[in-house]
Amino acid sequence: MRSAFAAAGNAVARRRSAKQARAQVKKPRIVEERTGATSPGAFVDANNLPSEDVVTKTLQETAGTIGVATRPKVVDFAARQKEQRKANTRRIAARVAVACAALAAVVALIWLLFFSPVLRLEPNNISASGANEWVSNEQIMAIAKRQAGKSLLLVSDGAVEQQLSQIPGVSSATAEKKFPNGLHVSVTAQRPAAMLKEPSGSTLTAVDSKARKLNAVNGSAQSVQGIPVIEVDNVGKALSRRAVQSALVILDALPESMRNAIVKVQANTQDSITTQLDNGISIVWGDDSDLKLKMAIVDKIMNDPNVIGDKKQINVSATARPIIK
Repeated sequence: MRSAFAAAGNAVARRRSAKQARAQVKKPRIVEERTGATSPGAFVDANNLPSEDVVTKTLQETAGTIGVATRPKVVDFAARQKEQRKANTRRIAARVAVACAALAAVVALIWLLFFSPVLRLEPNNISASGANEWVSNEQIMAIAKRQAGKSLLLVSDGAVEQQLSQIPGVSSATAEKKFPNGLHVSVTAQRPAAMLKEPSGSTLTAVDSKARKLNAVNGSAQSVQGIPVIEVDNVGKALSRRAVQSALVILDALPESMRNAIVKVQANTQDSITTQLDNGISIVWGDDSDLKLKMAIVDKIMNDPNVIGDKKQINVSATARPIIK
């Protein structure tokens, strides 16, 4: 009887010991805890190491927008590459479209500025000024109208002005563009340096200081008054002679008061150019070198009665030794 009770007591004791042992076993940690650093070679208690709750982590990574668990996303690499190729194709197509649009805009702008009627120079929109009886308006317009039909941006002001300056009797010229499709040119026409007269004719040929012909007019015309006359055998041949060319330079440089007083011009040789004034005084210029100095000497002598006196010739061919006799 006693042995039965003893056995029962031992069984109860064993159950208590097992229960206490189970109570002492620690449950796995769900929250990760930090552990203090240990020195090298120290004992590490595995129970204090941080643990990872794989289940909780998996649920967090696969949770939907409202917290409902979903299956982990599986990446389809083939589909991803296909999408990438489509995106690249769209990107290239967009760039090509932008480049084509830019090229079309440039072509349209070039056509508008250089080939369309917007800036095209029309003949009716070309005007000229400065013409006189020696330089006709027809001569000026003939040169200006060569630019008609071009875009105003292609019309060269300098080229037009240079061509106008080549007209005999034109000393200067300007060309001004009038946008969108007009042009105005103006010239400064010089008066003839002299009139050339042939013995057999009643007409006078006006020439400029560069020995270029202007117009031929009747000798009795009012327009020739005050312009010195040079008598020559032949106009064409005379213009090629150095003596006549030098005389034209001298006559063109003289002031109008002296030009109006000239009644005769002699150009026998290039070193003996002589002008005779209506007061009877003859001026021997020699050639056209040092012309400003020669003109200053003549002016000083003629305006000083004590110097000129009753003398009738002033020779300034040698400026260092002017001769009065």
